[in-house]
Amino acid sequence: MENNKERFKMLDTVYMLMIILPIVCGIIIKILTTPQSDDIAISGARIFFTLKLPIQDLPITESQINSWLVMISIIGLCLFLTHGIKEKADTKRQHVAEWIVENTEKLVNGNMGEYFSGFAPFIAAILALSAFSSLMALFGLYAPTSDVNVTAGWAILVFFLITYYKMKCGPVVYAKSFADPVLLAPLNIISEIATPISMAFRHYGNVLSGSVISVLLASGLQGLSAIILGKLPGFLGEFPLFQIGIPAVLSIYFDVFSGVLQAYIFAMLTMLYVAGGFPADEYFRRKAVKNN
Repeated sequence: MENNKERFKMLDTVYMLMIILPIVCGIIIKILTTPQSDDIAISGARIFFTLKLPIQDLPITESQINSWLVMISIIGLCLFLTHGIKEKADTKRQHVAEWIVENTEKLVNGNMGEYFSGFAPFIAAILALSAFSSLMALFGLYAPTSDVNVTAGWAILVFFLITYYKMKCGPVVYAKSFADPVLLAPLNIISEIATPISMAFRHYGNVLSGSVISVLLASGLQGLSAIILGKLPGFLGEFPLFQIGIPAVLSIYFDVFSGVLQAYIFAMLTMLYVAGGFPADEYFRRKAVKNN
């Protein structure tokens, strides 16, 4: 019995380390690889190194490394919440896990219908990966969602899912959907192509703009402190008065609220596009004819 308890605690420790250590590693990597500078630097993800490949070289960037760190943390969180799960919830972590599952299923069933109930894990993964990626900025790390290559990859994956469900009744029905009505066929084709582009740039643009505004405001507050207190003697002249508290309050919106909101919007668009493109009536009609 004692051995089981010790093993349980040991696994809990491992899972908690899986949550925390990736963030710590990200901070250490940033400290060791970022050159010291007093100037404001607003740039994209840094390239750490490049892998030589036959067709095209693959650059390993800051956003890719941080994405993997986020995924490791999410896996650790999932393992921690479901560790020791029982048929009847008797721990806070299991209550939290069940709350997440139940609300995700309600969200999916309410927006997509029962046919897509199996989408709940996928939508939960999108929400977690997007939100946690944006929240990396709270630790001074480059948010993967600030890289259009990352959000474009997610959007392309969603676009494949949209196309797959639109073609559930065959390519002929899919092609006819562009000619409904015929006069708007060119616009329908453009709209189809624009779907992943708009999803990628909406998410990327909102997160990146928040990061840029945060940096500019922090710099402006630093300058304001220097202007007002600069003539005071000693350490009073260097005291960053307006940098105390104000950037943290702004970060609640730009990093927390905006990041979580964009994750929710991306997940909602995924559900609406996939469910909206699925020809449900025709699909179930054909299925009923086939069964008879």
